[in-house]
Amino acid sequence: MDIDVKQLHPLEIKVLLGMSEGEEFDLPSLTSRFNLKAGQGNQAVSWLMGKNCLEETSRRTRTFYELTETGQTCVSEGTPAERMLACIDEGEIKTLPEIASKAGIDNKDAGSSFGKLSKEGYLSMDDDKRVVRKTPGTPPSVAAVRGLLEKAESARGTLEESALTEEEKEALGGVSKKRGAGDSLFRVVEREEVTYSLSAEGLQVKAALTVSGITGDEAGSLTPEMLADGSWRRVSFRSYNISSPPQRVLLGRKNPYVEFLCGVKDKLTSLGFEELDGPLVETEFWNGDALYMPQFHAARDIHDVYYVKEPEYARSIEQPWLDNVAAVHENGAGTGSSGWGYTFDRNFTRRLVLRSQGTVLSARRLVGAKVPGKYFALVRCFRYDQVDATHGADFYQTDGIITGEEVNLKTLLGVLKMFAEEVAGAKEVKYVPGYFPFTEPSIEVHVKHPVLGWFELGGSGIFRPEVTKPLGIDVPVLAWGIGIDRMALMQLGINDMRELFTADIEGVRLRRRQD
Repeated sequence: MDIDVKQLHPLEIKVLLGMSEGEEFDLPSLTSRFNLKAGQGNQAVSWLMGKNCLEETSRRTRTFYELTETGQTCVSEGTPAERMLACIDEGEIKTLPEIASKAGIDNKDAGSSFGKLSKEGYLSMDDDKRVVRKTPGTPPSVAAVRGLLEKAESARGTLEESALTEEEKEALGGVSKKRGAGDSLFRVVEREEVTYSLSAEGLQVKAALTVSGITGDEAGSLTPEMLADGSWRRVSFRSYNISSPPQRVLLGRKNPYVEFLCGVKDKLTSLGFEELDGPLVETEFWNGDALYMPQFHAARDIHDVYYVKEPEYARSIEQPWLDNVAAVHENGAGTGSSGWGYTFDRNFTRRLVLRSQGTVLSARRLVGAKVPGKYFALVRCFRYDQVDATHGADFYQTDGIITGEEVNLKTLLGVLKMFAEEVAGAKEVKYVPGYFPFTEPSIEVHVKHPVLGWFELGGSGIFRPEVTKPLGIDVPVLAWGIGIDRMALMQLGINDMRELFTADIEGVRLRRRQD
């Protein structure tokens, strides 16, 4: 026997000492016999089964039929069929809707009751759709249901299947459902009953308890009352296991990645940036066209953008921005550019997609933006991409714009330096030329991860006039779109972006303890 009887719970001790060899018991009898509270019987049995002190001797499922709220109403007011027959027997011939209204039942109940009673030959319908009696008296099905209702009422609302006749079971089949679904009169309840007895291991533990003199009535703690009245001198105390681990305290904390995102927001708002937000579903207009991305651009391919299946298109695009952007795409429209030189597709531009870049919010904000002004967005984006340590099919970006007469490339480099060094915590940073249809010049910022090596944080640049002028802005606008997930890789010291979204809560707790 490997069990230390001094470490058994009082509930376990009482059950072991109170049961005899070969005696069978179930949970209700156990709870009643030892005057246990609700749930204590389950605890005692569960603990003792885990220690192999109990063994299961039998298991059976019993089926019961309990009156539902609808059934209880029918006990006193009558079933729909009974009320329908009573209304017909008054003598005036009526249609089904008239009968339902007068009897106070739903039309569907009247219809289903008529169907059953007509099959039994008690009701029919004449050429004028009026219901008439064919056979006098109470139909057997109605009498059977009435008998079941009265029997259940006298049995405190519950009938056990084993105590019913075959005729009663057949009648219950039409008025009962599991969980009392719909308007059924009875709900079907299945209860599993299990009996237990002491196992050979349990009998050994019981003998050890008897020898040790442990009763299960030992006190678990020293109370102020015991000290005050001196009763502690006459009380036996449970043994303490000083080697047992203390209770684990799980403190409520933010997920490290959520906390990182909040920190980025706090830093940007403290620098005077205003936060932007917008819908996950966007139109091709704001997701690409307003950013001077040609409608035949490779990024518009279905393999890069997720399209919405239903509805496929937005109803309309805001004016005058639609006309302004369309003109810039076609001929430059006074921006100093010749445009892309194609016929702008005004139907394609209404196509709905999942937002593929946070810059869409920057484009929207250009409409009515302050000059000077500073804005940022921290948003979820979606692209069809191969998922790996630095890529995801859905990811977060921090995007933003700075408007002003005096802003320039040097200002932009200062913003990128802040993101790379202060937010991401990178030690090695480099800035390389890039290309984006909506910025000129364009710059990519790269950082070196201690394990993954060099990778791109994101792109940036100065919005082209083809982007700003159609939306009402005629000053320089700095713009950036940086992968916030990738910055978190650096700041949190992890090697795989997928760890940011892990379901491993223990791993998250461990990381918090290390932090």
